[in-house]
Parts: sequence; structure tokens; C-alpha cells
Amino acid sequence: MTVVLVDDAADPRLADYVRLREVSLRRLLEEEHGLFIAEGDKVIRRAADAGFEPRSFLLAPRWLDSLQDVIAHWPDKPVYVVSEELAEQVTGFHVHRGALASYKRRAPVPLTDLLTPDVRRIAIFDEIVDHTNVGAGFRAAAALGVDLVLVTPTCADPLYRRSIKVSMGTVFQVPWTRLQSWPGDLRHLQDNGYVAAAMALTDDSITLDELSGRKDEKLVLIFGTEGHGLKPNVLNQADLTVQIPMSGGVDSLNVASSAAVAFYATRP
Repeated sequence: MTVVLVDDAADPRLADYVRLREVSLRRLLEEEHGLFIAEGDKVIRRAADAGFEPRSFLLAPRWLDSLQDVIAHWPDKPVYVVSEELAEQVTGFHVHRGALASYKRRAPVPLTDLLTPDVRRIAIFDEIVDHTNVGAGFRAAAALGVDLVLVTPTCADPLYRRSIKVSMGTVFQVPWTRLQSWPGDLRHLQDNGYVAAAMALTDDSITLDELSGRKDEKLVLIFGTEGHGLKPNVLNQADLTVQIPMSGGVDSLNVASSAAVAFYATRP
């Protein structure tokens, strides 16, 4: 491994890890340089297992031994060893696991390449702006039988550090891509035999139990942004609107919780 001891927070070699909590800055930096950050040993391993190529590692000394097999697979990639105090200075927060890695992003996969015959359940996350909700949605999708996740052009980045961390790295496990035309791409899915079910509280919504009872062979579940939900143009194009019956005076669930319930109820 190429171990480099670093004791200066301003060292330019650590540029990938600067100010990780500043979303606007990170969006520009990560898109410009085609990278994403994995935080924690488990997430670093899952990214490596999924075949992503690292740019570098930023580790506290205690992680050198336990991550040695991952690091050894990429002997030409630098391993920056820093104190946990220095890591906090660079990143802007306490990296309690003391392990970070910068990985190269892959080129987006076209939707048409992902619609293989075995894709029966698709989730669409539309304009969800909270990275925690995106990560939790991916984790539920991985756990509950969703074959493909699609995010709309204005949805938060599934490869933002917080999304990856909350997903526990399952964002590397579930096939996904960002749609280029929305809701235009929904018509393409319908033309390929998918029933589009929009999760929304409308007067004509059927219940989730009713949707589950239909046993649609190919199903798309669409989830809207926090607070306002799905826009009228999406609802108008969907085949069905669906709601989860509530009690106790509660009108709706958090979007990630709704997704988990819907995924479980409609699993093949």
C-alpha cells in the first residue's frame, strides 16, 4: 500500500475530503471531479465489493490493519493516514468511525439498458430533497425486493455521503439511474408493460391493500417530495394513485417509511 502520513489540514492532497458537510460545495466538487465519499469501514467495503475504483483513502491509524485487504487490492492508490483531530479539521465534522474513502463515479446507465426481463418492481423517487430519506429509501428497496430504483432530475444525490451512509452502502447494491425526462420517462415504462402507481392522498386513491391484491406482474411505485408530494402532471400520467390507510389522527408517513411499507406489501 502507498501510505502517506499527513499532519497539515491544508495539504492539497486531501482536497477530496474538504468540508464534507457543505452540501452545495460538495455537489459542485463531486460532480466536477466525478467522485463520491464513502464513510465507515462497512461502506468502504461495500463500495469496493461493488467494483468501484478508489481515488484515495483517508484513515486513522487504527483502520490500517482491518482494511488492509481492501487497500492492498489497489496498491497504487494513496492511503492518507491522519489523526482523528486532523480528519475533523479537514471534513468539518467528527468522523467518529475514522475511515473515509474517495471513489470514482461511474457513467450513468441509460434506462433502456436497465429494463431487463427480470425487473418486476421499480421505485421512483421524485424530487426527494433530504439525503437521509433517499438513503433510507434505497435501504428499504434493497431489503424488500425492489429490482430497480430511478431518481428524477431534481432528486437528491444517492451518492452524497449522507445518502450512502444511511443506506448502509445498499446504494451500491440496487441498480439505479437518474431519469433524463420526467415525467416523460414514465410513459416509456408504461409502454413496456409496467403499471404506474403513484403514492398520493387523492379522492380517487385506492388502498395499498387493494394494490397488493391486484398482483400486477410489473409495477412502478412513485414517491414524491417531502411535504408537497407528487405534482399534478405526474399524478395525471400515473395509472393509479394509492394511499396507505392511517389511524390515530395521522394523515401520512415519512416518505422513506411509506416506501418501506409499500415495498413490503407489493413484493412479488
